[in-house]
Amino acid sequence: MDKALFEQLAESMMQMNAILEGTQSPARTFKIDALKIKEIRQASGLSQTKFASLIAVSVDTLRNWEQGRRSPTGPAKALLRAIEKDPKHVILALSQ
Repeated sequence: MDKALFEQLAESMMQMNAILEGTQSPARTFKIDALKIKEIRQASGLSQTKFASLIAVSVDTLRNWEQGRRSPTGPAKALLRAIEKDPKHVILALSQ
């Protein structure tokens, strides 16, 4: 492995540990609020049942997100961002 690349990777891991320990704040965060999730789903034209099925979560989970009781994390958050940015193509890809 290239020495410069290794040093960047090591620095990144040190930053991650500091964030997990609470001694450093993340450089960026992504927040998707409840209203935004509902707007994303409504813009898709899909019901809660169909949208939940499309993104492979339970309807109860989607309802909890839309009502602000829970927040999506990890892949679900990324998928919602992708649907928001390019609904036509992402929904088409997920439907196949």
